[in-house]
Amino acid sequence: MAVTVVKNVSGIIKLAISIALFFAVGGCSEQSKSKSTETRLSLLRTTNPHPAVLDEKSEEFAFAEKLHKEVLKQPEIYDAAIITGKKEVLVAYKVRHLKRFKMKKIESTLTKKLEKKYPEENFIVSSDYKIFLEAVELNEKLKNPKYSRKKANDQFKSIIKLQKEQT
Repeated sequence: MAVTVVKNVSGIIKLAISIALFFAVGGCSEQSKSKSTETRLSLLRTTNPHPAVLDEKSEEFAFAEKLHKEVLKQPEIYDAAIITGKKEVLVAYKVRHLKRFKMKKIESTLTKKLEKKYPEENFIVSSDYKIFLEAVELNEKLKNPKYSRKKANDQFKSIIKLQKEQT
């Protein structure tokens, strides 16, 4: 009789573990569906997305490309996502692994350099991975011609707000 009880208990435990794993895997897959492949892989590898421009003027595209090259000239930075808005320019970047101890200094140096070279622009510079992911995701959405500029501007404002809350 004691052996049957032990078998029933071990069977119940196995069933509970199986159900828990099923829900855990199901939850993870649902979260991954909401992000594009590019966004999910951007933490694991260099993506160097093209700069996104919310105000579609030809000179803005040239400025964004120039700015992207300028940021990547920094030896500590290996990946950058740039979004130019009407009033602000978001520069999100990733720092090389061994240089992460000097992230505040890198951010300060980059901000000063950009503000000196482009004094008329309002830069928001961030090395935060969350900001980088949000910028890459917005960039991916902008590739879709059906994605409205109003939604893009709203998402851009929320990224800026998120960055300001973190500082």
